[in-house]
This record gives sequence, C-alpha cells and structure tokens, in this order.
Amino acid sequence: MTAKETARKAADLMLTRKATDVVILDLSELSSATDCFVIGSAASDTQVRAVADALIDGLEKANVRICHLEGYQERRWVLLDCFDVVIHVFLDEVRDFYSLERLWGDAPLEKVEG
Repeated sequence: MTAKETARKAADLMLTRKATDVVILDLSELSSATDCFVIGSAASDTQVRAVADALIDGLEKANVRICHLEGYQERRWVLLDCFDVVIHVFLDEVRDFYSLERLWGDAPLEKVEG
C-alpha cells in the first residue's frame, strides 16, 4: 500500500467513528521524516479512544504496521506512526492549541468527508 493509500484508509477509518475535520497533509516534498499526516478531531476522550481503536484494528486488517503508538492512555492526542504516514487523533481543544495545519501550512491539504 502506498503512503497516499494508507493515509486515505486511515482517514476513512476515522470517519467510521465520526471524527471531524479529517484532513490529509502531503508532506512528501517538505519532510524526509514522513510522507503524510492524517489529522482528525474528536469531541471527547471516549471518542478519541474509539477512533484510535478503529484505526488500530482497521490498519492491522489492511496489513499496515503501526511502529509506534503514543498518547493512547491519556486520550487527548493519540499518535500512530506507520512509517510513511503519521496519524493524529486530537481532542478538539488540543488540536486548536497545536494547530499542525498552520505549522505545516506549505503542505497540500485534502479535506476528507464521509
């Protein structure tokens, strides 16, 4: 699976748990660390966990390896590192604070809707 396919799969999985403002940032021309960020928001810590669980299960079924998982216990910002795709699930207010889209403002952005 290519990075863009993995990113799209992750975005679709986020939408199955009603994540909002799901976007894919193409970092392939801007960063050597990863090709894409997938970012989505959740209204509660319970929803953050539900979105993260859907990602973990769905990516495993698609044979996408998650090499690092961070923030799962705290459920404010869960990061799933899949090598060439890094997935971020944020509580709404945490996403506003860190504003990754603004930080990576030069990256092409694709809004994903269900």
